[in-house]
Amino acid sequence: MSNAKSFETLLEIMKRLRAECPWDRKQTHESLIKLTIEEVYELQEAILQKNWSNINEEIGDILLHVVFYGLLSEEAGSGHTSEIIDQLNEKLIRRHPHIYGDIQADTEEEVKQNWEKIKKEEKKDSINYSVLAGVPNSLPSIIKAYRLQEKAAGVHFDFEDASQALDKVKEEFHELMEATKSQSKEKTAEEIGDLMFSLVNFARKNDIDPELALQRTNQKFKVRFEYIERNASKPLSQMSLTEMDVLWNKAKQEYNRDA
Repeated sequence: MSNAKSFETLLEIMKRLRAECPWDRKQTHESLIKLTIEEVYELQEAILQKNWSNINEEIGDILLHVVFYGLLSEEAGSGHTSEIIDQLNEKLIRRHPHIYGDIQADTEEEVKQNWEKIKKEEKKDSINYSVLAGVPNSLPSIIKAYRLQEKAAGVHFDFEDASQALDKVKEEFHELMEATKSQSKEKTAEEIGDLMFSLVNFARKNDIDPELALQRTNQKFKVRFEYIERNASKPLSQMSLTEMDVLWNKAKQEYNRDA
């Protein structure tokens, strides 16, 4: 089946579900939000696990949500699905003048700079338009920090290299140590935030996604802790930290062997 025919079939199915299924009839833009976010995280997990069958399934689930939002917009009279797609097509062409026009862009950085320049031009009539516009307040903090830094870097508000970013990490760490001496919870929390922000910046300067890096560490912790649970000779609540550390180190050896 062709891509166009497959998409038409999906639209027909969704329209029928919207008309006949009690659950689908009840949904709104707002009610789908939390479900959509959940689907995105399920796709992320499948990608990190390199579970290819699950990746395809989760992509399908996200596509379902995209089509659902389109149908809801049609019903609200704010735009037909075909108009939404046409608008997207026009934006992609407009923001890729190095492909569809005569602009030169040979590197990823040049492409990103052109994108931001064009986007700013499109928004020039907006009141108080900021370079940082387009970074949603509701983003998870690590992703939001990365995107804010990336946006600022687009206008050259950035460290020249990763070594300078690392120096900032060290500076923020020392400031955190000083804050802990003051025994001020508020000041310590502020410095923890500054240190985390600088770590995100250092990761970005090394072309590392800090969100994925932390996700992998979370998964690593989960695997090792579950090893302790499986191999403990008594309930964890009755074990000392030293006893648990023995199993933790065995889990590390097991994990490293499988990595």
